[in-house]
Amino acid sequence: MVSDQDFPILPSTKVAALLDRYPELENILIGLAPPFKKLKNPFLRKGVAKVASLRHAAAVGGLPVEKLVNTLRAAVGQEPVALGDSGKTISYFSSQPEWFDASKIVASIDESVTDPDKMPIVTVLQRAATLQRGEMLELVTAFLPAPGIEIMKRKGLLVWSLQQTPELIRTYVSKPEH
Repeated sequence: MVSDQDFPILPSTKVAALLDRYPELENILIGLAPPFKKLKNPFLRKGVAKVASLRHAAAVGGLPVEKLVNTLRAAVGQEPVALGDSGKTISYFSSQPEWFDASKIVASIDESVTDPDKMPIVTVLQRAATLQRGEMLELVTAFLPAPGIEIMKRKGLLVWSLQQTPELIRTYVSKPEH
């Protein structure tokens, strides 16, 4: 049997691994931030939760990483941790980049009108593969798609997110011009 000390909850812990080990934490996560309700969808849970770390989850939920980690640790009897710099929440919002040009948006994908059993990132990656250099996609979501942003950046795409309201995020994706 795995003890709680053999599975320390840290910012790098993947959400799927956390919920496999501690299924009772699902309701706590959902209670911490509305976007976590998507964990109830088995398709999204299976896909996103495998790549999303608690650091990503904190960014999606608009929570300090240290608060999220320590709330989950307390729920399973682990001592709180002081995370220092490693506990900083990743900021995905910045000023408008030079490469952004609204006239180059060729498609907009609205998460609220897409298949609820399909992760928007799948649609974005499929559509991004057809982009010409300099063209852009717009992804409209009710929450920050932090794990998807990381995937897109690893694929060499340019990504910029803009929070218009607490529940309206526009993320722009482009193939670099050169």
